[in-house]
Amino acid sequence: MSLFLQLFVNGLIGGAHYALLAVGFGLIFATTRIVHFAYGPIYTIAAYVAWVTAGPLHWPLPLAMLAAAMVAALLGVFSYQFLYRPIEERQGSTLVVLIASLGLFIVLENLTGIVFGTGGQTVAGFEGGIHFIGPVFFTTVNVWQIVSVLILVPVLAVFLRRARPGKAILAMTDNAEMARIVGIDTVKVSMLVFALGSAISAVPATLILLRDGANPSMGFLAVFIAFVAVVVGGIGSLRGAVAGGFALGMIESLGLWQIPTEWQNSISFVVLFLVVLLRPQGLFGAARR
Repeated sequence: MSLFLQLFVNGLIGGAHYALLAVGFGLIFATTRIVHFAYGPIYTIAAYVAWVTAGPLHWPLPLAMLAAAMVAALLGVFSYQFLYRPIEERQGSTLVVLIASLGLFIVLENLTGIVFGTGGQTVAGFEGGIHFIGPVFFTTVNVWQIVSVLILVPVLAVFLRRARPGKAILAMTDNAEMARIVGIDTVKVSMLVFALGSAISAVPATLILLRDGANPSMGFLAVFIAFVAVVVGGIGSLRGAVAGGFALGMIESLGLWQIPTEWQNSISFVVLFLVVLLRPQGLFGAARR
């Protein structure tokens, strides 16, 4: 029973990390229908910005996370403005956008390795406390991971429902062409979601830096998990992205009860396959006709 409880808590912690990744990626994907694979290396760069500011520059962690979010937001806007937008203006196909996104992924990942080195980096001097509740243990960073979801997701939900830009995002998510007809500037909305989604990725990036450190290739798993969680939860659904992230985290963790550790990441492929096969619209997505 103690093993089950520990795996359950680990699943909640991993699910919180996945949920934040899915929220940022899903916000971009649902609004623009761009499969922004470069979300992965932007997440990686955010982690390195947090490392530089919190480590060598000795900034407080909240400021380091804010700096990482600002850099990620700028990279997200630049990605749309100088890569995806020109393709849209030329009415490029979805395949062209996908190839461009993969190309940007490769360029940014290699640039990160050139600038910061290929080795891993950790924040020197940071010590996360370890806490016990009965037989279950977790760290202070794990608590921050869960708390960040409990804060960011409701704030984003209120923004989308109450703020004028948020309502424009929802309108474009529902029907981009109709949003354009009624006078919504879809280009500005696209830039906004790229900024917001990329900035959100800086939160899990900073926390994973504190927990595991940063390395140039960490973005691949991040964007893959984000994509799977969004598809599992349902494209266009904020609660679906959160639910998909927690579902993946819980299934991966509890799966270790019977499955060897080296097969853990394969569980996400299996979940994606089953959802696409049995419920293509996702857990909370509406079926499209």
